[in-house]
Amino acid sequence: MTLRQSPLAEQHRALGAQMVDFGGWEMPIAYPSGTISEHLACRSSAAAFDVSHLGTMRVEGDDAFERLQETLTNDLTKIGPGRAQYTHLLDADNASVLDDIIVWWHPRNDGESDVFDVMPNASNTDRVVAALDGVDTTASRAVIAVQGSAAQSLIEPVFSTAATVGRFRVAHCTWKGINCVVAGTGYTGESGFEIAVPADCAGELWDAILATGVTPAGLGARDTLRLEAGLPLHGHELGPGITSLQAGLGWVVAWNKADFVGRNAALAERQRGAARRLVGIATDGRRPARAGCAVFVDGTTAGEVTSGNFSPVLGHGIAMALVATEHQSGTEVMVDVRGKGLPGRIVDMPFLAS
Repeated sequence: MTLRQSPLAEQHRALGAQMVDFGGWEMPIAYPSGTISEHLACRSSAAAFDVSHLGTMRVEGDDAFERLQETLTNDLTKIGPGRAQYTHLLDADNASVLDDIIVWWHPRNDGESDVFDVMPNASNTDRVVAALDGVDTTASRAVIAVQGSAAQSLIEPVFSTAATVGRFRVAHCTWKGINCVVAGTGYTGESGFEIAVPADCAGELWDAILATGVTPAGLGARDTLRLEAGLPLHGHELGPGITSLQAGLGWVVAWNKADFVGRNAALAERQRGAARRLVGIATDGRRPARAGCAVFVDGTTAGEVTSGNFSPVLGHGIAMALVATEHQSGTEVMVDVRGKGLPGRIVDMPFLAS
């Protein structure tokens, strides 16, 4: 299979990035500085990530609002134009999370029709396009995420309008005459923003961002950052057999909304109570648990790790796991890592407060 290429592929190779297959895209997993260095740069200053592999689907027209409202779990009436919202697409039969999605609701003037950019996970783009009858615009743009406490101050000299976009706000911004869409969203637990820029202009913007001192970071660091922040990853904490309630994301479901795909199944689970829940696990030492490892409490199987890694900031292993609901924070656990026991305890998430 031929891997899709990001508009920034040449920039990554010039920087010596290690390129890997990620959801059918050839993407940078790390640069020569290494994942831990990139991770810490994001936590202490700012890092730039190429997230062009994520899908972008345009939904617009007089019925755009209704299409999203009747399909996705969250309630768009809670926000408005110029805002972003996190939401889920559910399986109609069992309320499994088919995808978790960010919706960018474009700013508009009075009399204009609504325009939404729906941002699914890369491997789920076709499914979401079909569910919402939207237009896949992924190939027309790149998306650059600039994240970290210094993101705004570093970017301000080169892209001042982007630097002012607030958390979960969406704005039309112009850089050197190029029209971009900027959202105050991200996946690291840090402040920052994501910039959708036309594909043929992406390299120039990427170079300008790095020239400010922002560190280029690969998808390896993005994963360890999101894990420290306790953020779910589709295919691990969300996916077939995993519901919004089990993932601790019941707040994403607008229970009082008249209808959405999977509403009846979700309501039924809420009424009977979820049998398992997503928890954090802090393990002893640097050795991490990994996805698929069994979790034991008092010698009895209690659940399974969904994601695990070493935390560069905390200095020990951290993991997320789906365990039986009765196991609470503070419970001592043993994780089976390739036949060897790794002790740990259930802890509250996020592991690292933002």
